[in-house]
Amino acid sequence: MQEQNFKNHPKFVLGFHLVTFLFILASLIISVVLIVSSGFNTMTIFGLLVSVSLGLLFAFLRLFATGNQDRIIRAEENFRSYLLTGKMLDSRLTRSQIIALRFADDTEYAALSDQAIKENLSSTAIKKAVQQWRADYHRV
Repeated sequence: MQEQNFKNHPKFVLGFHLVTFLFILASLIISVVLIVSSGFNTMTIFGLLVSVSLGLLFAFLRLFATGNQDRIIRAEENFRSYLLTGKMLDSRLTRSQIIALRFADDTEYAALSDQAIKENLSSTAIKKAVQQWRADYHRV
């Protein structure tokens, strides 16, 4: 497996992010074309409803998976903060800052966490500040 770093850490699954999205988009376009050309009838309305339902399912599936993963990351990072500093995560850290901090090595975690709070660093700035990348190969 390729070593993870700032430039390659986002996960892109071709079959989900591109192919499935394009199929859903194509079905929506086709259902709209059928309604325009054939008018409203049971089949064209059904096709539109299925297309819209698939689009919503696609969006919510991703939202629910990442939302759950974010909760898990927060719990893991809270525990990690306690182990490394003897304190729970600072309540001033935002969700995106906590998620970005998970990439910091244990040796730089506390200092980077403090810096993120004091300077209100964005998640991108936190990830760029990481000197020793701690990979996360399990992100959904």
